[in-house]
Amino acid sequence: MTMRIGIDLGGTKIEGIALRNDGYEIARLRVPAPRGNYNETIDAICSLVGKLESEAGQTGTVGIGTPGALSPATGRIKNANSTWINEMPFDVDIAAALKRPVRLANDADCFTLSESTDGAAAGAPSVFGVILGTGVGGGITFHGHLHQGPNAIAGEWGHNPLPWQLPDEVSGPECYCGKKGCVESWNSGPAFEAEYLRFEREHGDPKTESLRAAEIVAAARSGNRPAKSALRRYADRLARSLAHMINILDPHVIVLGGGMSNIDELYVEVPSRWGAYVFSDRVDTKLVANKHGDSSGVRGAAWLWPDQ
Repeated sequence: MTMRIGIDLGGTKIEGIALRNDGYEIARLRVPAPRGNYNETIDAICSLVGKLESEAGQTGTVGIGTPGALSPATGRIKNANSTWINEMPFDVDIAAALKRPVRLANDADCFTLSESTDGAAAGAPSVFGVILGTGVGGGITFHGHLHQGPNAIAGEWGHNPLPWQLPDEVSGPECYCGKKGCVESWNSGPAFEAEYLRFEREHGDPKTESLRAAEIVAAARSGNRPAKSALRRYADRLARSLAHMINILDPHVIVLGGGMSNIDELYVEVPSRWGAYVFSDRVDTKLVANKHGDSSGVRGAAWLWPDQ
């Protein structure tokens, strides 16, 4: 029975998992990421693969989820917030170190593949996987296979402008990509927190203190009007943003991941709002929470090797 190894390369940790063909978890390990050191990152991944294979008693295929993507133009990593792997031929170097082929994909792609394979969207013909965390990312699968376009940016909806802007949303907050008003600058977790603070200082108490996203949601549930208003505005912006993607992709299922996906209200509020923006008489796209949570990235990396 073939074993699949998945590696999730993060900014602070590297997680590895070994899966059987049926998705059963054989082993899982986690080690600190050697921040700022490319060669030590390669060594850490090789060591992790070796430990997983030793624990499982067999060798396996290796898939790696990275915070960036391989550029088709250069063959090197681009757009990774783990900046020490940017502009490096990461797939070539890790394959040479492991002495076997490896497969790489963006971490949002791995999340989507995981949820499409044996997660919340298993069996769906088309899936849009959404990460709502520190940033906003996405991935696309058709019939359980990743869609990867010629620019390696399929699903990067976070760097499109917020659609159907209201008067007070024109221009919008600055995004790290250098533009203003990106979906990420409105719908990420930090953006939700910043918007709550900004709105309340301008329209409510100028001494309002900052709150974490979970605290804002808890306050909204307890009846706090400013927090309820912030959550309502967030849900409406997310509905508009996802409606834009439905108009383009028309996916059967949208799966939410990342910290903001834990807000139960979104699964009612967003579908109740997106119909006003979707170019259809009815919206049959399902909005669902992920099944595997923080494990989806590493599981999806393992599934980069499908059944042969």
